[in-house]
Amino acid sequence: MEQKEVSPPLRVVIRYILLQIPGFALFGLVLVLSQRWFFLPLWLFGCLMLLWVLKDVILFSMVWRSYESQEEADDPKLIDAQGVAFERLAPFGYVRIHGELWKAELISGVLPVEKGETVQVIGRNNLVLTVKKIEPGDKPLPQPEAQPNSSGN
Repeated sequence: MEQKEVSPPLRVVIRYILLQIPGFALFGLVLVLSQRWFFLPLWLFGCLMLLWVLKDVILFSMVWRSYESQEEADDPKLIDAQGVAFERLAPFGYVRIHGELWKAELISGVLPVEKGETVQVIGRNNLVLTVKKIEPGDKPLPQPEAQPNSSGN
């Protein structure tokens, strides 16, 4: 199953940058005071500020999904999505959907799903997905098409 690379919406990038400004300013203030008290060279001040920014850029790739609001996270594309069992589901376990690991529960009354088998999301209860196994002869439900983003991003 081919996984699409998901990029963060512009509003998430802006939210992340705005939340990093206070830390950046405080770090800069500490460096300015350190420069006066300990006579730090100007080049070291610049390098440390650059490293601080690089740290935030690197971390963004790992944490950007947590900056989405709950409304953004309740993506309707999750329902009917297909994924792969990360471990045996009997009836609970983990599945990989859209490149993310989710806790999942099988619909009641079905046999366990083994690791590597294909599942389809049929519901969601907070952070637990309800899934069913897609049998080789089953015709999976159609995947929802990408909806254009009406917020201008």
